[in-house]
Amino acid sequence: MPQFIGRVRPDKSGNYRLYQSDGRLRMRAVKNIRLKDYDYSSDGFYFITICTNYRRPYLTGENKEMVAQFIEQLPYKISGVKLDYYQIMPAHIHLILALEDCQLKLAEIVRRLKAITTKQVRFKLWQPNYYEHVIRDDKALAKIREYIQSNPLVERIL
Repeated sequence: MPQFIGRVRPDKSGNYRLYQSDGRLRMRAVKNIRLKDYDYSSDGFYFITICTNYRRPYLTGENKEMVAQFIEQLPYKISGVKLDYYQIMPAHIHLILALEDCQLKLAEIVRRLKAITTKQVRFKLWQPNYYEHVIRDDKALAKIREYIQSNPLVERIL
């Protein structure tokens, strides 16, 4: 069993993260960025951003095509998931997913996307975690779609 120096306490949501330092396995608290008491399998639209590991430009060429192919297959592979819109940039992706009677939580859907694409490229493709936003109305949905469409122009990658 590893020896931990000092007291290790969880964050407010009770989360810990293991890491190695000086040859020792250590633990630190990790901030939970999810909405407390929100059911992420609830019907609705979700805006998701997933960044590549260290925000390196891994999503080009064959990698970009492979990730796009998997994203487009999500509605066929996972019941209750609909793909509204997506954009792939070299260092991150934006998705709008609609869940309708989905048996999986959003975190599991993202986990599967990240796991399968990482397995395909055979290196650590993604940062841990992801960013999400619950889209609450049509006005917000329109603004987020516009943001996703203009994001490559802002980053000057088109």
